Amino acid sequence: MKSDIARMPIQDRFQHLFAVISGQRFLNKQGLGNEIPFFICPFKPEEAVEMERLQRQLINRLGQAGIRILEINLYDLAIEILKERDIWNQILEMEESVSKEQLKELLQGVLDPEAHLVPAIAIKLDSTDFEVLFLSGVGEVFPYIRSHNVLNNLQSTAKEKPTVMFFPGAYTHSQEAGASLDLFGRLHDDKYYRAFNIFHCEA
Repeated sequence: MKSDIARMPIQDRFQHLFAVISGQRFLNKQGLGNEIPFFICPFKPEEAVEMERLQRQLINRLGQAGIRILEINLYDLAIEILKERDIWNQILEMEESVSKEQLKELLQGVLDPEAHLVPAIAIKLDSTDFEVLFLSGVGEVFPYIRSHNVLNNLQSTAKEKPTVMFFPGAYTHSQEAGASLDLFGRLHDDKYYRAFNIFHCEA
């Protein structure tokens, strides 16, 4: 049953997500065995538009239940950082004249999770009253921001409240390979094992 939830129609998954996230067990971080309260919500890449709608619906419904959500879209945050550092226009101008590899290296430096991205997230966490953090925009910031790097660097910053990362791909576990975040269902190199698949959580 648990593994089948991720393959159910979007609306059924919505009901499961709402039931889990609104539950006191989830909000109070119970049953995690001292692990960090990070949860992955995987979905098929082709469902991205529907999932965006589901997120909005989920945030509204949870808000009506008195549960405040802080949503951080990594793509929007990346643009915010580039504009704050006065290099957004420079990046747009450079895009036509440099190789994709050069642009990727530049963006990876400017948006380094440890040095820039997570400190920017920390400011939002400190200035907002919320119960649950939603992270989205993972597919849009690939390859210059990798999801496992974000999660690794967030471990000390976002451990007080549950974090749900909406992930376009699969979060797989196997005894041979361990756990990995397989972006778009094709890229299998993001090893990360400290998060829970939210569809495996009891409502």
